[in-house]
Amino acid sequence: MTAYADLSAHFGRIAALSNAIGILQWDNDAIMPKGAAGTRAESMALLHVMSHDMVTDIRLGDWIAGAEADSALGDWERANVREIRRIWTVATALPSDLVEASSKAVSACEMRWRQARADADFAGLLPHLSEVLRLQREIGQAKGERLGLSPYDALLNDYEPGGRSARIDALFDDLAGFLPGLTEDALAAQARRPAPLEPDGPFAVESQKQLGLKMMAVLGYDFDRGRLDISTHPFCGGADNDVRITTRYDEADFARSMMGVLHETGHAIYEQGRPQAWLNQPVSRARGMSLHESQSLLVEMQACRSREFIGFAAPHMQAAFNGTGPAWEANNLWRRGTRVAPGFIRVDADEVTYPAHIILRYRLEKALIADQMTLAELPGLWNDGMKELLGIVPPNDRLGCLQDVHWPGGGWGYFPTYTLGAMTAAQLFDAACKAVPDILPAIGRGDFTPLVGWLGTHIHSQGSRYETDELLTRATGRPLDASVFKAHLRRRYASEA
Repeated sequence: MTAYADLSAHFGRIAALSNAIGILQWDNDAIMPKGAAGTRAESMALLHVMSHDMVTDIRLGDWIAGAEADSALGDWERANVREIRRIWTVATALPSDLVEASSKAVSACEMRWRQARADADFAGLLPHLSEVLRLQREIGQAKGERLGLSPYDALLNDYEPGGRSARIDALFDDLAGFLPGLTEDALAAQARRPAPLEPDGPFAVESQKQLGLKMMAVLGYDFDRGRLDISTHPFCGGADNDVRITTRYDEADFARSMMGVLHETGHAIYEQGRPQAWLNQPVSRARGMSLHESQSLLVEMQACRSREFIGFAAPHMQAAFNGTGPAWEANNLWRRGTRVAPGFIRVDADEVTYPAHIILRYRLEKALIADQMTLAELPGLWNDGMKELLGIVPPNDRLGCLQDVHWPGGGWGYFPTYTLGAMTAAQLFDAACKAVPDILPAIGRGDFTPLVGWLGTHIHSQGSRYETDELLTRATGRPLDASVFKAHLRRRYASEA
């Protein structure tokens, strides 16, 4: 066998193992009984170590060098080798015992977080989260030394290959300067219009579920390769060709679950649209988390909070809950779905205030990884940041620093990709609508085929064939440009329409 064939076969086996880990992780987060936590943690740790050992196999260095020297490889093969080298370089920076320790710490912390969040008990989570942070610092240090990066940038690189905090600092500082004025203008424009009416609840969970399933089908989700379930924190997970999403329900507000389902369906359609011919190879993987978040936010924010989509969806909402009267009219539902109101919960935030939630988390996690603050200071500094950025202070830690699973789950360096994704979503949607003028009219008819077709061609089917900036440039004609996002926000929220 050639070096490339050896690499391809080896990473095919790694993909099979990763799929098993993905399903076990979904089960852990969605339906696993609490009593299984200890056993599951041991199983997950062993599988993570097995995967790590395969990625750091001593033979890979020679195989990678041999494949890189093979002039017969095509574009996809060369891109696959590039991605394999990236994965191998990072993985070989970590000893197996550190991988095992981190996996166990994350499993324990995630389980403790669920109760701590319910009880608003940060003190009860602190010992577990401290261990996760200690290990993340160690991982960031080890990877950073190998890559020539700071510990934080090394962690960020796992979620956003090639991403650097210096670039994010500039983008986020610019946004932090732009958002207060926009928020003021949006609130002023909003105040000149009648406040939206609230549809009468309660909204039965089963009815919400059926509405969510219907909207997933409208978007083009393939139910033969996935499913919808409930979890504490909504997510998209599973395995190749088994792409599962979760949501949570609030009988007082059906829109929370519906928009959450639409968001996660955006992730899922990306995963279901990855290139099948390369599915068990790194080159088929989604191109970083800013691209992944762009797909969920493009669906939820750009497409499904448009007047066109709400006009289509309003009769389905009415039918799901037997709604009648002005509160169920499309224009009222649109105004309700685009209302700007600073709030405590990130996943419920409107488009205008959402970036402030991310800027806060980004600044805090950078400081924590750099050991510039302690975890014990987190609740207070979180509340200070909320006051500075949004003018509100959470009444308890459940509505504050305990609301997200990312840090207990080991996802340090992930948060900035949400707002990078929002910027990318605006740029992609703008380019798609210019290239295919029927996209918005089709959405108004409940037809997402033109939009998903464009995304499939330019993003989903490309996997990791190109680096992020090149992929975005090929799709839109330019690398990430925050001005498109700003123009979208001002047009939707600060106009008099």
